[in-house]
Amino acid sequence: MATSASSKLSKAVKQQYMDLPQGDQVQAMYIWIDGTGEGLRCKTRTLDSEPKTLEDLPEWNFDGSSTYQSEGSNSDMYLIPQAMFRDPFRKDPNKLVLCEVLKYNRKPAETNLRQMCKKIMGMVQNQHPWFGMEQEYTLLGTDSHPFGWPSNGFPGPQGPYYCGVGADKAYGRDVVEAHYRACLYAGVKICGTNAEVMPAQWEFQVGPCEGIDMGDHLWIARFLLHRVCEDFGIVASFDPKPIPGNWNGAGCHTNFSTKEMREEGGLKYIEESIERLAKRHQYHIRAYDPKGGLDNARRLTGHHETSNINEFSAGVANRGASIRIPRSVGQEMKGYFEDRRPSANCDPYAVTEALVRTCLLNEESEEPVKYK
Repeated sequence: MATSASSKLSKAVKQQYMDLPQGDQVQAMYIWIDGTGEGLRCKTRTLDSEPKTLEDLPEWNFDGSSTYQSEGSNSDMYLIPQAMFRDPFRKDPNKLVLCEVLKYNRKPAETNLRQMCKKIMGMVQNQHPWFGMEQEYTLLGTDSHPFGWPSNGFPGPQGPYYCGVGADKAYGRDVVEAHYRACLYAGVKICGTNAEVMPAQWEFQVGPCEGIDMGDHLWIARFLLHRVCEDFGIVASFDPKPIPGNWNGAGCHTNFSTKEMREEGGLKYIEESIERLAKRHQYHIRAYDPKGGLDNARRLTGHHETSNINEFSAGVANRGASIRIPRSVGQEMKGYFEDRRPSANCDPYAVTEALVRTCLLNEESEEPVKYK
């Protein structure tokens, strides 16, 4: 089992320094999405006092030529603070700061999908769109071999691992517990976790979050997972099909509702949304992974609890459908629906924006409408 060299450094020695007083000064770690649309980057600056609001956080910059975001001849990019969380690694009063990236001309970077998402959410705020996202991931060694798997072979077939307990069924629970507590400390709206169908695969859920908060909270939860795994010397992968063959892939099932859907008779509005989604399947497939559907093609095969990427389907309690209506929603005639198509490495800003555009703004074309 390959683990990183850094994880073998003495944590007790490090703690001596972390226990030193820091006076009135505060460490603020700025976090942003890099040019891949999947990777996260971070760096830290000192502030003279604890920031209470976003206005207390200065803009910053970085070298975009080293993050796949610009050329070396014009490489300065701007970091614009957008959401602030408590730092579970350095602890209070230190902060984590999620930033948008702007180019030299102050326009959003290509992988800054937050700005448009926020605009779209603002157009429907009176409908109170709620989201909950189920983030699946796989724990790997630094050699990309699944954590806990035999070095020359495979574990037993799928069956005993989902929500499993015991050393032969749950691989890497320490990471899961550490991540859960880090999210709670930070203020991330994490609402649950469980072991998944493939050994070394896990899931955490974030939500319900309204509007733009969904993307903010999921990205910070992902950052915290990477950072916790770094301490343990292993890797968290959001690849939608990390192991080919008869093993489950990894998705990011997205639950969605509006105020009307949650009220009496809301099933009517759920069914209307599903009808709109059926007419715009390919648009959503393109929005649901960072490679325009290529990553999801490896996962959405119609097997392993997935739908076929080329076909739209919906059903009550059907985990092989594109859209699942939970059985309780069918019985109560109100609630929410689950879009099972987004991949584990999706951008939550793109996913939530696409759902709002189709279901609430009634867009029908294969390209998103440009609003003034």
